[in-house]
Amino acid sequence: MPGRISRLSRRRVLQVGGAGLVVGTGTVGAWQWLAPGSAQGSGHEDEFPVQPAKVVTTESFVHIIAHPDDSLYFMNPELEQSIRSGAPTVTVCLTGGESDGRNALSQTPGYPKLPMKRPEFVRARINGLREATAQMATGDWLSPWRVETTTLIPGFQAELHTLKAAPQVQLIFLELVEARFIRVPRKESLRGLWLGVTPKLTTLVPAHSPVKRTYLYERKHVIDSLVAVLDRYRPTVVRTLDPNPTHRAIQQQFPGVAHELEGISHYDHQDHTTSAHFAQAALAEYWGRRHSRPTAVENYVGYEVSLLPSNLDAATTRHKVKLLDIYGWADGKDCGDPAGCGDRKVGARSKDVRWSNNLRYRAPGTQRWVQPLPDGRLAAFALLDGAVHCWTETKPGTGAWSGPAKIGGSMLEGQVEVLRHADGTLQLFSVRTVLPTRGTPHHREIVTARQNGKPRPGALPSFGNWESLGSPEADPERSMEVGYPVTVAGKDGKVFLFVRDWAGGLMYRTGEHGTDWTDWEHLESDGDQPPVVLDGLDAALDDRGRVHVVAADSKTVYHWMSENEGEVPQPTGATRLPTASGPLSLAAFSGGGMRMVTRQPSTARVMVAERPANGPWRMTADLPPIGGYGRVALAQDGRNVVLAARDSRGRVRLSKGSGRPGPWQGGGVTYRATPGVAQDARGLTTVVVLGMDGKLSSARTQTSGKYPFTAWTGQDGRSQGGTSA
Repeated sequence: MPGRISRLSRRRVLQVGGAGLVVGTGTVGAWQWLAPGSAQGSGHEDEFPVQPAKVVTTESFVHIIAHPDDSLYFMNPELEQSIRSGAPTVTVCLTGGESDGRNALSQTPGYPKLPMKRPEFVRARINGLREATAQMATGDWLSPWRVETTTLIPGFQAELHTLKAAPQVQLIFLELVEARFIRVPRKESLRGLWLGVTPKLTTLVPAHSPVKRTYLYERKHVIDSLVAVLDRYRPTVVRTLDPNPTHRAIQQQFPGVAHELEGISHYDHQDHTTSAHFAQAALAEYWGRRHSRPTAVENYVGYEVSLLPSNLDAATTRHKVKLLDIYGWADGKDCGDPAGCGDRKVGARSKDVRWSNNLRYRAPGTQRWVQPLPDGRLAAFALLDGAVHCWTETKPGTGAWSGPAKIGGSMLEGQVEVLRHADGTLQLFSVRTVLPTRGTPHHREIVTARQNGKPRPGALPSFGNWESLGSPEADPERSMEVGYPVTVAGKDGKVFLFVRDWAGGLMYRTGEHGTDWTDWEHLESDGDQPPVVLDGLDAALDDRGRVHVVAADSKTVYHWMSENEGEVPQPTGATRLPTASGPLSLAAFSGGGMRMVTRQPSTARVMVAERPANGPWRMTADLPPIGGYGRVALAQDGRNVVLAARDSRGRVRLSKGSGRPGPWQGGGVTYRATPGVAQDARGLTTVVVLGMDGKLSSARTQTSGKYPFTAWTGQDGRSQGGTSA
């Protein structure tokens, strides 16, 4: 078909753009992807942009996915926020997602007799992703693209799609074959290639592709291709699927499979998990070479979200579903490609699929990444390039920061929690991924590093060597599911370290002043059947020195408390609190009481619960809805309650009130992970967030003025704009 069209005049080609691919101009081997009625609206003009955003270059995003719909289900609304920011936003899809080649739901009458057209189905899925992406960027699902080949590594071609109206938005398709089964082990798959069961994996050329032949990728070729993408786009944020999904409650057996393909079955597609492992290997190599700006990483939970409470509000879910309907070709409109205009296996069913109403990070986040130094400056710690980096205030309370400076660590993932000891020294806790090598299995371990004494005034804090605290799971494969460490230091200096184990229980270790750690032990639970909790627990010390721990499952919240200072927390009985849609945050208030904040399922509304010193838990406040998702930061400022949370636009909202939260203050900035909260040298509660560009912003409480918080200040100390209710 392309050859016949290319003989037409350029003017005539543009007039009959509905025919499909046409010869592009200015690039050898490039094509333009046009469609009939491309100037027509989508019917969503009120909530989608009418023109692309102005290009910004201070940040850049790379999304690494396995199938064309993965980012739409599991990374939105953050994918759309990145596209609409104007930053370079690139999605790399490793497989074509060809399935059985039938572009229809399996319940469709006559489905078994439909022909298996895998090249056409791959093209239809590519078309669906491109249309949804164009809708997010321009408000026009038929906005044209330039389609061409690109060479990431010598001897291999991939498809590169560039949105003409917003050329900073690009899609790259490697077109490797998929596993074709969610769980059934298959030698010819990404997982088979990752594990070394197959030495090479073939591609499948989509219909009408500018790529004219198949390629055989070795394991290193896939890694090198992703490294080439990272080199080319220099991302400040890389987003991947979940490298550590939760295992299935019932393990299905697959007799006759190769021993190397055996293993734990998870609540996710095997291609999703393996694509994240390839991404980790590529990042490790990229971080080991010179590059111009550091990279943060987010991992997103996949199919498992269907088992969890919804953490998006209804409006966000509806908007997300509209984009999935475009991808799924729900309206049946013509895009000009006979191969198909979307993925009818998705079709219009996204509104009924639980994947649509969640966005969940594998790492639940921590608010304890900002702490004061002895000289009064605040220090902030976060993971960039798989290592801990530190920012310090240039002077106490100024809002201007220096950094980031690399502190240390390698292949750390998710988050870093910073514990402050009574003498003012700091201790870092994180999780390290150890990639498989000859003689070393793929596994994860908890690690810590202690500060080397107190820094001289104005200096950067330094830390000793990283120490492995191991894992509560000795089996390497089970260690992949261990949660993220939560710590608290008692008044006697004993440090408690809590973590979720493979089975969903809570494990702990203690160390005097953060050293000389005990062995892992189970935190006791009520009844014969211990709860299976979700990651996102929290721990805090009340003003009587008692340690409190909270964690939630899909039905309720559980609470443990030590009877006396220094003792191990024990279950306190049923809290009778409703379940949470995500992580919990704890803070103590006067008299031995505890306050907890979380979000309500399906509404994302921020909810507050309180427990007096020896009384029951009760819900005490629900704040006006702001949308959003993820952990809410909580701090107690005297009698005042301080909150920081993400809203529906991905911006930070702040609240302060006496005894209970006050109204939300707007005017916030976009950020990633969780806000950090600490008191500065003047005793003002300071909220700090890390931007997509790797720079900090901060706001402080104030005693005068119209609003309870100052305007946001950038890392350079300059104001970032006003505030609003």
